[in-house]
Amino acid sequence: MSDVKRGAGRFMSERIKPKKARATLRRLLGQFKPHAPALVAVVFLSAVSSLAALTAPWLIGRTIDSLVTPLAAAPLLLLAGLVAVYVADALVSWFQARIMTTLSQTLVRDFRQRLFTTMTRLPLSFFDTRSQGDLMSRMSNDIDSVAVAIAQSGAQMLGSVLAVGGALLCMLLLSPVLTLAALITVPLIFLLTSVVSRQTRRYFKEQQVALGALNTQLEESINGFLEIKAFEREALVLGEFDRLNLRLRQLGFKAQLWAGLVMPLMNVISNVGFALLAGVGGYLVLNNELTIGLIASFIGYSRQFGRPLNEIANTWSQFQAAIAGAERVFEVLDETPEPADAAGAAVLKEPRGQIAFENVSFGYNPGNPVLKDIQLEVPPGATVALVGPTGSGKTTLVNLLLRFYDPTEGRILLDGRDLRHWQRASLRQGFGVVLQDTWLKEGSVSDNIRYGRPGASDAEVEEVARTVNADGFIRHLPQGYNTVLHGNGNTLSQGQRQLLAIARAALADAPLLVLDEATSNIDTRTEFHVQEAMLALRKGRTCFIIAHRLSTIRQADTIILIDQGRILECGTHEALLAENGRYAALYRASSLS
Repeated sequence: MSDVKRGAGRFMSERIKPKKARATLRRLLGQFKPHAPALVAVVFLSAVSSLAALTAPWLIGRTIDSLVTPLAAAPLLLLAGLVAVYVADALVSWFQARIMTTLSQTLVRDFRQRLFTTMTRLPLSFFDTRSQGDLMSRMSNDIDSVAVAIAQSGAQMLGSVLAVGGALLCMLLLSPVLTLAALITVPLIFLLTSVVSRQTRRYFKEQQVALGALNTQLEESINGFLEIKAFEREALVLGEFDRLNLRLRQLGFKAQLWAGLVMPLMNVISNVGFALLAGVGGYLVLNNELTIGLIASFIGYSRQFGRPLNEIANTWSQFQAAIAGAERVFEVLDETPEPADAAGAAVLKEPRGQIAFENVSFGYNPGNPVLKDIQLEVPPGATVALVGPTGSGKTTLVNLLLRFYDPTEGRILLDGRDLRHWQRASLRQGFGVVLQDTWLKEGSVSDNIRYGRPGASDAEVEEVARTVNADGFIRHLPQGYNTVLHGNGNTLSQGQRQLLAIARAALADAPLLVLDEATSNIDTRTEFHVQEAMLALRKGRTCFIIAHRLSTIRQADTIILIDQGRILECGTHEALLAENGRYAALYRASSLS
């Protein structure tokens, strides 16, 4: 229902790089604030787990020394203590993982809820310039990457940080000399992490964008399967899918390649560090400066120092994916919603339906007006038909009437008040709308009709279906009004789907109507019955009809011919024929004249 040339997938081909990685990370961590108690519990359990892990090397060293210098029953007691420490560590880790999983799923639920709520509040212009596949990718894949990072890596990252600090302290207490040898490789680790993280973050972001593009193409192909078959375009669609799929594969390969470089390189660095420790430690033992047990304890602590660094480097790639996904989600959350109602905006109740366009101009893009200086007076209860070539501005005029957009110049009045001074929600509730591209929700036929007025009874639903001549085909469906529709009602014909949309608008019983090619997909016989129903439906209501089939508008009170954004002719059907102008020529050219 828009004259905008939609840019679905246009921006997908652009090379996207993370713009605010640090700000996004801080903002993502800020999502934990409402869940402080659970986070405190995780931190506490991480500290307990780290303490248990730090106790184990000390017990191992004491056990070795007790075997070298036997003490009564000491080895058995130390081994029993070691087993107890490992069991306690396992139990604490399990409780920690349980809490973290619950916390991550709660955060992701809230995150997804906020995103969907924000999308419902965004203006139509936002959806005009974005593809459905990309938005679905942000809602599902991007948020899922955040969930994986929090659930699988969050606790591990926290525990690793505590373990590194504790292990370093223990190493310094045991031997400052060995600690210095162990720390020689640390700068290499940080340099490696810094270089790799920049690349992985970039490629994970581009991977998510490419996935959105692929989702868009897949959705378009499924929705247009009939046209693809009819025009024998399977090869073309497959080629486009192969291209997008190949790009996704290439970006995924690069992201995983850079992420996969971390562990092998970290292992090499760690092995070099252990070699240094072995050489320095052996020298100190030979000089009786350290015991074998102390060396064993130190190696245990050095492993606890090195392993968390490896784990941090390994899980950091998951955080890069999470940051890339979170950044794309925050981009939507930061979009400007529809402007709030003006101060003192009134609630529209029982409108009379008097509409006036006063010097209205509008353009979707600056400097490119679609409507130019529109002036129009519509009395209450009148039916106005809008005709003209494609792209002339008919649908844009209706978009302004429903306040999907506001005029860039001039104003539109309803019952003498500027539309911007009516509360937007009550304004739109005053309109019943039937679009050319029929939308049906997943659910029964009855549910789809009742969408116009959720509180309507079954009897009211059936009555309105009879009014618009939809009852006959509905009762021939497998379960009648309870037949469940899937995939936008693709098992129904175009005409049947449009009849359901008309029934939905009729059930809404709104005082104003907008009919955008409402009978374009209905056969001539059905159209005759629907026209009778629409005449009854329009009685006492202000109605705007957009139509190319001129037979549907002959009874309109006013017919307006629009071309290139301007009103060229205005009058009744008979008056315009008498003028013998553009409308008359258009009508004579019509096969229905």
